[in-house]
Amino acid sequence: MNGRERIALAMRHEIPDRVPVMCQLALGHYFLNSQLAPHEIWFTSQGFAEALVQLQKRYRFDGILINLPGRPEGLLGEVRSIRETAEGEELTWANGDVTLIPWDDNPQHYHSDGSMARRADFETIDPAHLEHIDDLAGYVWNTYHVPRVTDKPDSGPMTEVPPYFFRTFDLVKGMVGDEVSVHGEVFSPFTHYLELFGYQEALMGLIKDRTKAQALLDRLAQASITWAVAQVTYGADAVLISSAFAGGGFISPKMYRDFVLPYERRVAEAIKSVGGIVYTHTCGALGDRLELLVETGTMGVDTLDPPPLGNTTLAEAKSLIGEKVFLKGNMNGVEILAFEAEDDVIQHATERIQVGMPGGGYILSTACSVPPKVDPWKLELLVPLAEDIGRY
Repeated sequence: MNGRERIALAMRHEIPDRVPVMCQLALGHYFLNSQLAPHEIWFTSQGFAEALVQLQKRYRFDGILINLPGRPEGLLGEVRSIRETAEGEELTWANGDVTLIPWDDNPQHYHSDGSMARRADFETIDPAHLEHIDDLAGYVWNTYHVPRVTDKPDSGPMTEVPPYFFRTFDLVKGMVGDEVSVHGEVFSPFTHYLELFGYQEALMGLIKDRTKAQALLDRLAQASITWAVAQVTYGADAVLISSAFAGGGFISPKMYRDFVLPYERRVAEAIKSVGGIVYTHTCGALGDRLELLVETGTMGVDTLDPPPLGNTTLAEAKSLIGEKVFLKGNMNGVEILAFEAEDDVIQHATERIQVGMPGGGYILSTACSVPPKVDPWKLELLVPLAEDIGRY
């Protein structure tokens, strides 16, 4: 049985030959551990595809998450210079803007005068007129598309997908064929909303003008639906809704019901309407909203941060929602980062396999993204362990 078949069975609550293994890697982990320069990974479809496949093969993961859309061809041709610094790669663009790519973290983009890219203003924005939100370099449509999105109709939240968005998908599929499960990702409407204004102003907006915030979420949901459905129809084996900021550290269960659930339900229903599989990634404390997550119509829950990062044990999640959705995650990435002995990693993963495995519907993974500086040898232990103790 190959990885694609194995994960497909787990997502359908059927029984594969063994527990599948598929971790999401932080971008900084690719920067540090692939054989490509950070700017090649971030700004080129070919570079990101090669990094994805290099580390999938190294760790023998059953699946790959493509969490950046393809980049426009020739984008780096607009770069005037690339300079290596102690902090990372510094790219200066033809217009004088600067992108700093830390050696182990996501890029930061600055205007030519050194100011940070600006966000929208909640007080003045009109939910009915979002035609020019992509002119805000601080707002990133879908997933970190610095410095801009090209070939997009000037109509607000995207209703058509530029063809180059699929380049990374084509390249990855060309390298792994049908042997590996290939997943896409979309930002949730709530994440779009937070990225549009910045987190502080966005959260204050929920309190200051509930009706306006909901009108914005309604409009922004279209971008999530457009890109999600496009990936399913293009052949993605599943689509992850990245809803990182909907956990207990940001909003209450009531606010989740008001500002997250209705809009993620629209995205999930759209994905399922075209035959797709959808699952949701939410960080932090989920213990008081696991059932609300299921109400969105998602088919799987990713992360499941354990204490102290979150408040969810795998046993609790398995008991509460494990018959309704598949579960992925619950390994503590911070603990894994700190472990120094193989036995510590093996014991940590063994506990998750033993709890998640019964009845199927579990994919072994770190709770959130693998931290950049996790030693690769630790991840290399996971598939052999699943082969040893995770067989059905």
